[in-house]
Amino acid sequence: MAESIYIPTAATKAVKYESILPQVDALISSETDTYANLANVAAVLREAFGFFWVGFYLVKEEELVLGPFQGPLACTRIRMGKGVCGTAWAKAETQLVPDVEAFPGHIACSSASKSEIVVPGFKKGKVWIVLDVDSDQLGDFDSVDQEYLEKLMLLVDKYC
Repeated sequence: MAESIYIPTAATKAVKYESILPQVDALISSETDTYANLANVAAVLREAFGFFWVGFYLVKEEELVLGPFQGPLACTRIRMGKGVCGTAWAKAETQLVPDVEAFPGHIACSSASKSEIVVPGFKKGKVWIVLDVDSDQLGDFDSVDQEYLEKLMLLVDKYC
């Protein structure tokens, strides 16, 4: 697939996700390098939705370690159970946070981040990665984001 992606501009969030999912599938299914695929997935999400920060943290030993991302500087390491990412890892479930200031133990990598969604990925039944998406708007994520980002992470789990 060419390194371009079609994103409908005047469309609902769900329609945008429906449009990018098969394109991401085609993009990452033909590439064997995990980091290249993760970088492209982060870029597609940021381009499609204009999110403040999109990236991945990979489980390495006892920490989440920063992987490919799009956006400003980020926290490099996160311990299990700490912040939204560490909680998603510990609980092995998506964390949808409308107001990060109200999340107990939130790690403020950027004061501009207002809401966040973190979706874990699984290999052999264990979390191996989390997708972290931040917005500079309160309440920016909802069940539509959760549904489609969880579908996207199934592709990441399959090809990365």
